[in-house]
Amino acid sequence: MITLTPIWIAFPFLVGFVIYLLPRLDRYFALCCALFSTAYALQLLITQSSFNLRLLDNFGVSLVLDPLAGFFILTNGLVTAAVICYCWRSNRNTFFYAQTLILHGSVNAAFVCTDFISLYVALEVISIATFLLISYPRSDRSIWVGLRYLFVSNVAMLFYLVGAVLVYKAHHSFDFAGLRGSPPEALALIFLGLLAKGGIFIPGLWLPLTHSESESPVSAMMSGIVVKAGVFPLVRCALFLEEIDPIVRVFGVGTALLGVFYAIFEKDTKRVLAGSTLSQLGFILAAPEVGGFYALTHGLVKSALFLIVGVLPSRNLKELQHQPIHTPIWIVLVIASFSISGFPLLSGFGAKILTMKNLLDWQAIAMNLAAFGTAISYAQFIFLPHKNLNGEGRSRLKSGFWVAMILLLGGLFIANIVYYEAYTIANVIKPLATILLGWVAYFVIFKKISLKLPRAIEQFDHLIGVMSLSLIILFWMALVYVYGGSS
Repeated sequence: MITLTPIWIAFPFLVGFVIYLLPRLDRYFALCCALFSTAYALQLLITQSSFNLRLLDNFGVSLVLDPLAGFFILTNGLVTAAVICYCWRSNRNTFFYAQTLILHGSVNAAFVCTDFISLYVALEVISIATFLLISYPRSDRSIWVGLRYLFVSNVAMLFYLVGAVLVYKAHHSFDFAGLRGSPPEALALIFLGLLAKGGIFIPGLWLPLTHSESESPVSAMMSGIVVKAGVFPLVRCALFLEEIDPIVRVFGVGTALLGVFYAIFEKDTKRVLAGSTLSQLGFILAAPEVGGFYALTHGLVKSALFLIVGVLPSRNLKELQHQPIHTPIWIVLVIASFSISGFPLLSGFGAKILTMKNLLDWQAIAMNLAAFGTAISYAQFIFLPHKNLNGEGRSRLKSGFWVAMILLLGGLFIANIVYYEAYTIANVIKPLATILLGWVAYFVIFKKISLKLPRAIEQFDHLIGVMSLSLIILFWMALVYVYGGSS
């Protein structure tokens, strides 16, 4: 495994450039890279391997491969493979697949870095590749949305880089462990960059517009894997340094509640899913020690949902309530919605049970409210009308769509083995009751409410202003939780 690791990291980048020499094989090369990552991650998880590669000892540049990274890498491999299959018969050119591979490789690198400078490089490459994929249609709107994402990301990374320099100044090392003993502003700056990059709490409100304006395959990759490149370092830091754990958990709870609020009241399907992504990232951070499994289940289900809404006849939920969708599409939509709501037989159930069991007492009420809100928001999809359609109603379905669904939704069934202990009578009753109450609340209250959420805070200048306010909050939290607790 140690010998294979450098090859696995470099392989997507190498193929991403070589692919231009053999453009007719671009899809095959891209799919092979995704499957290579999937196989590598499965090897890590099955053998429970864990090892540390020190690249530059004097600077603390290192890589850590363990089961936690394995869950995130597996998510990256499966989501990328599904998106490639979905796009197989489309007219997307070699440039699209090359950028997908570069994005795939840089996300893998972010999942194994345990030093701030290597992570910075990986996150910057992710930003560039994501921007190129968002703007791939070359329309004025897509270019603006891509530039907006790039500007927000770059501003966040400037804060992050200053924090990394402060860590190095304190310890002459960029290692994550250097946060201990660094000045509080270092932690505040680094965490602000990661919160914005990962789409977490208010600095992550670039998500709804970016997801809603991007093509479905790009939204699937952003929600399934790109945002997790910012989430993963927060989880890793919380596990490395116990004094940082409370900060990560606080933002997890806040993000879960904020995101589910957006998901309940939005009426655009892609914005509902974007708000849900915000919320589900909160579940990952709320219990860092089991965040890897939750990240896997969320990545699979959210990628499937974004691909599904891409073939619906409308993005407006009000219109979909009066326009039946093709029954096979409705079935896969319901399966995915059941999983993210925590329904048994799908890995979303086990992930939620495991997360709830690892919450602290003060988190329990808020996270149960977030789970309740999730059931409400996905009732909007589950109870859409459907019937078997002929002709134009099913013309948008391609074989690649069904291959992607088999890969993603099949993974949700197979992943049950990770935490099969969840299947006890007591554990099954609570999620089912939560889902049932959520459905009742949807029909009695929320289906009748038409609330247009203000979008001013999503504007670029307001997002930058929110980052400044978040920096002050993070600085205060660093003083209270880290430096106050150690004195």
